[in-house]
Amino acid sequence: MRDRPFRRTPFAIDVGIFTVRNGQLEILLWKTSDAREKWILPWDQPRPQEQLETSAQRIVREAVGTSAAWIELAGAFGEGNRHPADAEISVAFAAVLPGNSSPLKDPQLVWHKVNDLPAMAQKRKIVLEAALSAVRFRLEHSPIAFRLLPPLFTLSELQKVYEVLLGKRLHKASFRRSLHAAEIVEATDEWRGEGRGRPAQLFRYAPPKKRRTGRGIRFDALIA
Repeated sequence: MRDRPFRRTPFAIDVGIFTVRNGQLEILLWKTSDAREKWILPWDQPRPQEQLETSAQRIVREAVGTSAAWIELAGAFGEGNRHPADAEISVAFAAVLPGNSSPLKDPQLVWHKVNDLPAMAQKRKIVLEAALSAVRFRLEHSPIAFRLLPPLFTLSELQKVYEVLLGKRLHKASFRRSLHAAEIVEATDEWRGEGRGRPAQLFRYAPPKKRRTGRGIRFDALIA
């Protein structure tokens, strides 16, 4: 990831690190000294005997100081030795962090809104888009949105996180019906005041034994 000597390797690992900040989906990019590829994803080469996902989590920790709340393989891409590591293949991972992560210490690492990205080489854009697609594809069956919230949350807060991750507005009533049908949220006895309206009930991510196994949320049917 850093401007340092590296050993030649058949592949490198790129990680699309996403978070939600100020109601916007953002991704972490590395500013290089290469005029041809000024902005790239954090990357590194796997260490000897290191599993791919372990390498990806290490890259996340080195970049932001903490492990990803969720991480998954997003794909592999032929590079033709055009990767910054001169690798033939890029193995891409998608990772998600809570928005309250520690401030970045490296000035070359910068958060960018996914809908307002700087100019990037086409190869890097393809890998970035694959990482974003992996996050959105897994939303229906993975607790990605819950990893971005505190343990207790309102349904409005949960819907907002889903909308930011999807980049689409969801129908409120249909969204809540789908949540309850999948039994992935559990009501608590706690309430929170929200402005001048009625207090909102707080929910938590339901424990495994209470969730409907295999039942996800079909977001394509909930778009407002």
